[in-house]
Amino acid sequence: MGGFRSRSESARANRSSAKKTNPTLAPRRPARTVDPVRELCLDVLGEVHGQGAYGNLLLPGALRAASIGGRDAAFATELTYGCLRATGQLDAVIEMAAGRPIGAIDPPVLDALRLGTYQILHTRVEPHAAVATTVELVRHRGFSSAAGFANGVLRTITRTPAQEWLRRIAPGTSIGDVALRSAHPRWIADAINNALLEPGADTDTTISPELAEALAANNRRPAVHLAARPGAISQEELALVTGGETGAYSPYAVYLPSGDPGDLDAIRQGLASVQDEGSQLVALALCRAPLGRVDRGRWLDLCSGPGGKTAFLAAWGQGAETSQRVRVDAIEVTRHRADLVDKATRGLPVRVHTGDGRDLRAISSLDMPAGYDRVLVDAPCTGLGALRRRPEARWRKSPEDVAELVALQRELLAAGLAAAAPGGVVVYSTCSPHLAETQEVAHAVARSEGAEILDAGAILPEVPRSAAGPFIQLWPHRHSTDAMFIAALRKPGDSGGPEASA
Repeated sequence: MGGFRSRSESARANRSSAKKTNPTLAPRRPARTVDPVRELCLDVLGEVHGQGAYGNLLLPGALRAASIGGRDAAFATELTYGCLRATGQLDAVIEMAAGRPIGAIDPPVLDALRLGTYQILHTRVEPHAAVATTVELVRHRGFSSAAGFANGVLRTITRTPAQEWLRRIAPGTSIGDVALRSAHPRWIADAINNALLEPGADTDTTISPELAEALAANNRRPAVHLAARPGAISQEELALVTGGETGAYSPYAVYLPSGDPGDLDAIRQGLASVQDEGSQLVALALCRAPLGRVDRGRWLDLCSGPGGKTAFLAAWGQGAETSQRVRVDAIEVTRHRADLVDKATRGLPVRVHTGDGRDLRAISSLDMPAGYDRVLVDAPCTGLGALRRRPEARWRKSPEDVAELVALQRELLAAGLAAAAPGGVVVYSTCSPHLAETQEVAHAVARSEGAEILDAGAILPEVPRSAAGPFIQLWPHRHSTDAMFIAALRKPGDSGGPEASA
């Protein structure tokens, strides 16, 4: 048996020979690889937190550029949006596990820890995989010295179940604890709670039984809603050609179960558009609101961008009983958004004007009539009703934003009433349930301008559990729409006799 070597001995001999004859063939430790999907997520988080980017605008393009699709794209979407929605909650857990303030952690390391913590607490990813991939991201970003720290923090988090972590960071039943467990800032939970309570309730001590459900709804991705263009295709026809389901409230809404709406022929041909059912109801309320005058077909959209409601109004108006053909003037303060309105309303009787809706007479292109019959004021707002769509928004807004916006909202609503003819109607809407932006603005301006507040519930009787006094407040957890607020006001005076429109 002379000359025989075992397999292991042969392998050692070969490695020794390789070292002597060709150093480049010497064995090396396998290179660590970074998961490209998680790395892309980390890139997006860095842009959002460091540069003020918007996740819902940045991520789709990043996925296309990286040729990431299918299940990987779905995972990246869940991971990125989930981290952005839950930022405050994740930070509380990380801070407790790390034993140091969030501000003491380098931002790229902190974003990586957020990715890892979200996977551990809120996904089915195996904890060891969440830890390992996160630590590699930290190393790959040039923070090798922090790899051990990241590993220790994440392993600490894996040792305790998710529900126990939530109990530790928010152990009580106060609104603040409910907010943190649901990944919301306290002030937003307060605003939602106040809007849910019955009039006269003590907002300092009473928590609505719906609060937890309302907050949870903000953490679910919204379904895609389509709007059938009035006069072009019926709701039933749109549901048939798209495979969707007819909406519950708007007679033009269709719910799309899956797929990219941009691939639909009905969208390409201009027969339908993507529009939340709540936004459709806002436009429908203006179309239906009873006038105190003959409708001459002069309608105004005072804050029209990006144009979905404007298009709905113009299309609906073509079948309305008016003394003259409906024409819509659309005002938008920024050129970019005015271009979006122009694109959304192509082929419809709409004239788009760039300018400040608070000063219509300064808009030289606007041929002002004696007064508009119908005016929509879909005012800029905090967007608290669309938190499902803008995952990072809840952590960017602050209570200080509300006061500034309320001043603008009051000015715009007053301008809308000033532009209306006597007996004309103004619908005021926001994508926010905050009482300061909704009921308080409508009451204050109606009082100062002497306008009559109409019963919005009577205008939209098909929408249950939406009444907020004479107003309508939609909710994601009740209606599966954005939390749109709708108020209908009528300008005093009677000019032209009884209304002639539907």
